[in-house]
Amino acid sequence: MACQFIEVDKLRDTLRESLGKDDKRQEDISRPDVLTRIESVIQTIVISVSEGEAPVLRVMNRSTWDNVRFHESVGLVQKTDVPVRTLRCDCPSSATRFALTLKLLSVIYKLVQSDSYATKRDIYYNDPQLFGSQTTLDSILDDISCMLKVPRRSLHVCATSKGFISGDLCYLEEDGTKVDCSSSSTAVPVSSNVNGIRNIVSAAKFILIVEKDATFQRLLDDAFCTRLSPCIIITGKGVPDVNSRLMVRKLWDTLNIPVFALVDADPYGIEIMCIYKYGSRSLAFEAHSLTVPSVLWLGLLPSDIQRYRVPEETLIPFSQADESKINSLRTRDYISCQPAWEREIETMQRLKQKAEIQCLASIAPHFLTRVYLPNKLRYGGWI
Repeated sequence: MACQFIEVDKLRDTLRESLGKDDKRQEDISRPDVLTRIESVIQTIVISVSEGEAPVLRVMNRSTWDNVRFHESVGLVQKTDVPVRTLRCDCPSSATRFALTLKLLSVIYKLVQSDSYATKRDIYYNDPQLFGSQTTLDSILDDISCMLKVPRRSLHVCATSKGFISGDLCYLEEDGTKVDCSSSSTAVPVSSNVNGIRNIVSAAKFILIVEKDATFQRLLDDAFCTRLSPCIIITGKGVPDVNSRLMVRKLWDTLNIPVFALVDADPYGIEIMCIYKYGSRSLAFEAHSLTVPSVLWLGLLPSDIQRYRVPEETLIPFSQADESKINSLRTRDYISCQPAWEREIETMQRLKQKAEIQCLASIAPHFLTRVYLPNKLRYGGWI
């Protein structure tokens, strides 16, 4: 029924009118430019050695909130005067990371030079003893991307996607493979090369980001995309990987339709939603490609717990970790600039209880897909 999307359509029109110059993707860097930047780093090292000095690498510190600032139309962006960490080859505490960074720069150089691609896992398993862990390699790769000021996709290193997508959407992969996401019962893995996607075709009215895989599967099982057709649903299965975030941004750039988030009513669900919306401090240097500041909180709102009289036995008491996380969230600029979000967080903190999306099933088995979400979308129940 067309009437179920009246409020969504009004929102879409408002969002399109407000699109500004800041809504732009970070441009890809050409292959010759990437090679030149790597060569510049190596040249500096060679000069140091030739002058009898211990070579160093300078990487930006991406681990503290002090090094990012909040830009309302972009999200968390890296400050221009970020202090750097020095990796010295003659210092025991940094020599290993120095060597691994050079090794990975060498791998990247060969990939870009030959115009070929590799996944992070491919690189790691070529020499797992060298890198020690996948996490170490991932961190060094992000350091290199930040150091060279090159989007990670331009380094020709891909990540295996963990997210899934379904709904009114068709597109072509870079190799020409046609992908149809319209099956009502199964989902399609998010592309591992989102940047290469082209010819996106969709009549979707909105995109729904779903925090957890279990909830996403429930929506598929209840044919949510058919009941509220046309729409697109996507999940990063918890804390989203880069490809899931890139995909949401790609769809927003292409379709300019409302993007909603469905997360648990707990501090960690809110933080996951904020990663899609405003980004993360560790990848703040790629904010223009990864954030969608227009994301709206559809549910589960803490105020919905009382509004829908969710049974007390399905609620979970706050832990000390929850209390710490919510206090941290309340200090962040992107929360304080949104009064409606602040009120919801205050409600959660006052109740000292959290609720998972699955708790709505205690009201009725299909309450989420047949009552809660349809009514939210029909009557504009987002903030």
